Amino acid sequence: MNKSFQALCARLQAAGVPDARFDAAQLYRFVTGRDPRLDDGPDEEEARRLEELAVRRAAREPLQYLLGEWDFLDFTLKVGPGVLCPRADSEVVCETAAELLQGKQAPVVLDLCAGTGCLGLGVARACPGAQVTCVEKSEAAWPYLVENTAGTGVRTVQADVFCWYRALAPESVDLIISNPPYLTGEEMESLMPETAHEPALALDGGTDGLDFYRLFTEHYAVVLRPGGWLVLEIGCAQADEVLALGSRYGWQYGRCRKDYGGNDRVIVLQKP
Repeated sequence: MNKSFQALCARLQAAGVPDARFDAAQLYRFVTGRDPRLDDGPDEEEARRLEELAVRRAAREPLQYLLGEWDFLDFTLKVGPGVLCPRADSEVVCETAAELLQGKQAPVVLDLCAGTGCLGLGVARACPGAQVTCVEKSEAAWPYLVENTAGTGVRTVQADVFCWYRALAPESVDLIISNPPYLTGEEMESLMPETAHEPALALDGGTDGLDFYRLFTEHYAVVLRPGGWLVLEIGCAQADEVLALGSRYGWQYGRCRKDYGGNDRVIVLQKP
């Protein structure tokens, strides 16, 4: 193993980077195109580029931003500063929605607070007949959403979900999926270093973290057809509160599904 890679590992470890060896290997392959375990070392230009990325990663800028793309389910997304990094925890949200849509012809699906579009794209790939629209407000996230959805048949809309429901026809949608901002005010003040680099607009769910869940459960039922589904990613301690909101606003069959790490992750609600 070459000394440059060993030094990169040590540098990231000293900076407190979780799984520093994995990140170092990803950066090395990204710059050189070679496996650091088999390589003799970078050339001068590669070493310069590695140094630039090492500085940024040691400052705890997310690895996803440095690489410019990240895998989600069976596809790859463009990602960078200004958009939330797709996370493996969200894959079970997509899988849940796809299961609910099995056997339904050309279902109409909304992905609200879409970010990179990972959820909407995941549903579209799992349900080829689905008519999926991804909705995102952020000017910074919008270019990533447009690039990721280009040529996929997934529609994009730049809008604020807090008022967009008024523009939708009643009972015109079969399923709504979302990974909304859900961190509490207290959590926003103590973010992990990597998360602090991500846009606050994609993280801040209000004082108690529930602003978007109130919005969806109170105002978006009208756009769903009877029997339609609301599929929401949640923080791992929010299941009871979000299920209670569902009950308050007349949703039925509320349930929670865990992610593959064993944490509460998905709330499913059905419109009567």
